Amino acid sequence: MLGVSEVSNLPHLLSLVTFTPAIGALLLILFKALARSDDRAIVERNAPAVALVTSLFTFALSILMLLEFNPADPGFQLVEEANWFAGFQYRMGVDGISILLVLLTTFLMPLCFIASMGAIKTRVTEYMVAFLILETLIIGVFCSLDIVMFYIFFEAGLIPMYLIIGVWGGDNKVYAAFKFFLYTLLGSMLMLIAVIAMIMVAGTSNIVELLAFDFAPGLQTWLWLGFFASFAVKLPMWPVHTWLPDAHVQAPTAGSVILAGVLLKLGGYGFIRFSLPMFPLASQFFAPLVFVLSVIAIIYTSMVAFRQTDMKKLIAYSSVAHMGFVTIGLFAMNFIGLQGAIFQMLSHGVISGALFLIVGVVYERMHTREIAAYGGLVHRMPVYAAIFMVFTMANVGLPGTSGFIGEILTLVSAFKVNTWVALGATTGVIFSAVYALHLYRAVIFGEMVNDKLAAITDITRKEMLMFAPLILATLIMGVLPVLVTDITGPAVEALMERIDAGLALAAPTGGAGG
Repeated sequence: MLGVSEVSNLPHLLSLVTFTPAIGALLLILFKALARSDDRAIVERNAPAVALVTSLFTFALSILMLLEFNPADPGFQLVEEANWFAGFQYRMGVDGISILLVLLTTFLMPLCFIASMGAIKTRVTEYMVAFLILETLIIGVFCSLDIVMFYIFFEAGLIPMYLIIGVWGGDNKVYAAFKFFLYTLLGSMLMLIAVIAMIMVAGTSNIVELLAFDFAPGLQTWLWLGFFASFAVKLPMWPVHTWLPDAHVQAPTAGSVILAGVLLKLGGYGFIRFSLPMFPLASQFFAPLVFVLSVIAIIYTSMVAFRQTDMKKLIAYSSVAHMGFVTIGLFAMNFIGLQGAIFQMLSHGVISGALFLIVGVVYERMHTREIAAYGGLVHRMPVYAAIFMVFTMANVGLPGTSGFIGEILTLVSAFKVNTWVALGATTGVIFSAVYALHLYRAVIFGEMVNDKLAAITDITRKEMLMFAPLILATLIMGVLPVLVTDITGPAVEALMERIDAGLALAAPTGGAGG
């Protein structure tokens, strides 16, 4: 069963990992506020370096956190507890699922700062501050063991992302930022009602205690719907996905990386942490609905992706399709499916982040994302073409890459539950190859008909520094998936025990108990 394990010898490590980016953001704010007008240009110039060093230090702390973690223990580890306010407790802890999502966040964030160097030219300090605060809030979501803390971190993350899109985005940035904010806020208001109801019924906001509480079957249905409204938008699932393409197109490159790489995973994590173990009867009841929505998402958004003329929008729609595999794996409610869904989230975080960086490379040179503006880049950018090929193959699930592992596990889990769901999802694999290879052929091969491309240059050292760790992560996860599954396995087994126990308690009369 899910529970709390031994407290770490480093009792404040999780807090340090969580709040180090916020401390870096505070230092940048103070530097700029206290600097004389003549020195503010120096602060602006050095802000990216300060943010990068802060994020690298945070990543180093997350590696230390992983070294302190015992993969064989299914419970929450590195636990921290303290009095907070109004009777609520400050509770932090990670299990084998959340610790890898924290690592994914701290891994991608330095790459975002490298990508932003030279690309962001206005309000540079504020931009770096927004990203550092966003990093703290995302990590806080994955580490929270109090449902009130979880909700605060979950919702507060909207603010810096809204600013990143609305201030540093493209021509239609205000529309995209408002659409992103309103979609996610509306869903989260329903989740807030569900959170309040859970605390009132269970008498606690402690997530560990809530995991052990058996909510009445009728109440589970309403609570599940409240959480689903928020997590489905965040993931996003069809048909509440329409905010995502607009947000990606308008966001700066680094904003798209963190949006696709990590923010979408908050929805999947919410299903894992709350919906499945706390409302297993409702999850089982609504699983067919989730399967239908997921298959539609995989097939429909893959077709829509094929018709896109903007590279970013194509990749954005592909993200919706790939998240469909995540929800299928989760609601198959078996060990293989849960492992596959978690692996898919981690893999997609790396691959989608890399693809948005790939688009950013040529956008910084040509200032257009239109597919028709390119062609024949292999003649001028052979290294870029090779890197693009690696992530294109990973995106379509080529064996040997991380994209294959997540997809095959979720498809096997779906086949065990419903062969029609597995068949529908498998057609999505074929469609993903169609749109991904179409994009690659149009951009990389053919004749270089655009005269402006004659002067385009290949990958720089800075850009190679971004892609090298992403390539390594994609290939290592593809060849040695046990590096991930051995860590997540015990936590997934404990999650399955909780789900099975909740389903076994089903009775006509129902009832709630602690």
